[in-house]
This record gives sequence, C-alpha cells and structure tokens, in this order.
Amino acid sequence: MDSHNDLLGELASDAALERSDFIVQATDQLQKFLRHHKDRIAVLGGLTLIDEEPDFLAIAPDLSFRSRSRYLDDLTGEWVSETEVIESVSELVELYNPADLYAAFAKAARESAGLPSEPTAESDLLEVAGVSPAEGVSQSEDPYAAAADSWAAGQPISLTEDDDESAARRLYDLALEYQERSQRNEARLLDEFGGAAAGLVAVIGDLIIVDDEDERLTLTTAGFRAEVIPEDSEDEWRSLSGADQLVEFYDPTDVFGDLADALAEAFPAVAPELAADLGAGDAESADEGGTDEAEDGAGDDGDDATALADAEDEPTA
Repeated sequence: MDSHNDLLGELASDAALERSDFIVQATDQLQKFLRHHKDRIAVLGGLTLIDEEPDFLAIAPDLSFRSRSRYLDDLTGEWVSETEVIESVSELVELYNPADLYAAFAKAARESAGLPSEPTAESDLLEVAGVSPAEGVSQSEDPYAAAADSWAAGQPISLTEDDDESAARRLYDLALEYQERSQRNEARLLDEFGGAAAGLVAVIGDLIIVDDEDERLTLTTAGFRAEVIPEDSEDEWRSLSGADQLVEFYDPTDVFGDLADALAEAFPAVAPELAADLGAGDAESADEGGTDEAEDGAGDDGDDATALADAEDEPTA
C-alpha cells in the first residue's frame, strides 16, 4: 500500500510541477508578445479582447488588463458585476487560456481594422500572412503554421506603424503566430507529461479526472484521452485522442490542477492537508446535522407535552 501511495504521490507532484512550468512558459511568451506590441497597442488606445456577457476583458495602453465578472449575490438575490484590474501577466495566464488570449487579440485586431471575417481556408491564411502562392506550401504540412512561420521569419525584430489600420493588421498577424506557438507548447507539455506518467499509470490504472454531462477526461498509459460535446453539435460526442486535439478544448493549467485534485480525492494519503480539510468539512456537516436533529427532537418532546396537558384538561364523561 505504501508503494502504491508513493506512486500516486509522484504522479500528483509531477502534475503540479508541470502546471507550474506551463504557467512560467506561457507567462514568458505572453510578456514577449506584449512588449513587442507595446507601442502598437498604445497607438490603438487599448483593445477590447472579450465582450461576451458576462465575460469582459480589455487591455489598456499601459498593458494592464481589465476583467469584469458577474455573479449572483446569495443575500440579495441580484446579479452583481465587478471590475478587476489585472497587472500581472502570470495572474492573467492563471485565469485565461493563452491560446484563447491570442485568438482574442487576433479577432479584436481584425474588427478594429475593419478586416473581413476570420480566414478559414489555406489561401486566406496565406494572404493574411503575406505569403504569395508562388512560394508554395507543402500539403503535408500545416498551412496555418507554415504561413505564420514564413511571415515571422521575414519580419524585422521591431515593428512600428503610423496609422490604426496598419497597426491592427500587424497585431493580428503576430497574434495568429503566437496563438499557434502557444497551442504547440501546450500540446508538447501534455505529451511530455503523458510519457513521464505512463509507468505510474500502468500500476494504478486509468484515472478518471473529469466525468460530467458534456465532457469526460481520463489519464491512461497512452496519455490523456477525452470525450466532449462541442457547443456547436447536437449532443454528439467527439473523441479527442491526441494532445493537438485536447488543447482545442482544455487548458493544460486546468488539466494538471484537476488531475492533482482527482488524485488527492481518490487517494487521501497523497495529500494529507486536503484530506484533513475534507474531514473537517464532513465533521462540521455532521455537527450541523446533529444539532438539527436535537432541535427537532426537542420540538417533538414539546409537542408531546402540550398534547398530554390538553388531554388532562378535557372533562371526563
């Protein structure tokens, strides 16, 4: 049993380390992106990245972020909106998937410049990236990545523009590039973790991390496997078998955190502190239940006494 717990402890520890490593790498990459576009964002006067009720995220000219959250107040029963200033990039990465952030930059830049809808075909991607069809892109390669890499290789280290539209176009191009790079890094981390954890999972068996109505996530000896119901489908499950597919729906930060929580819940010995917290919560619930039962019992006794007194006061025939 001890060796079993040791294996689980190693797995949980490795998941926590991978999560921390991912946050550090994603933070560094996003900081480089923001520094590279500091002047451009200042020219634009900031950008609204997400504005879909109830979510809102905007970047100011000083590179600070403003996020709005909305929640239901249990006391008043009313919805309350709160605006928070996020000055730390690492905190932003904790709250948002980096790939989604780059996609938001790309979308905001397109809308700001009045560009057409987001490109979906290979020819559109090449046109946006500034790569001529004559340069050629192998069909065996990812045209998205090839176009972004070709564009990045031909750009100077520092880019400046004098007008809003040109700045927005440049910002959009680089956002696409960094989105692709972020997704590659995320997929690589998931693959590396799956390989490192394969021997441990072989001992403890497949571990269910998430099991909800619209998603299932499991760690197996072959790595992470998932099934999801995409928002645009009609209750049709989609299997995700590779890291490249997983990062379309999952943030590695959340995956590693949920894995550590699942291990601690299934095997309390690997995380004694969490087990103690859960035990304290159960004890508190039991105490509250006992108090309620005692009060109910006292109420029943009082009712019985009242009924007996009423019976004694009634006249006898």
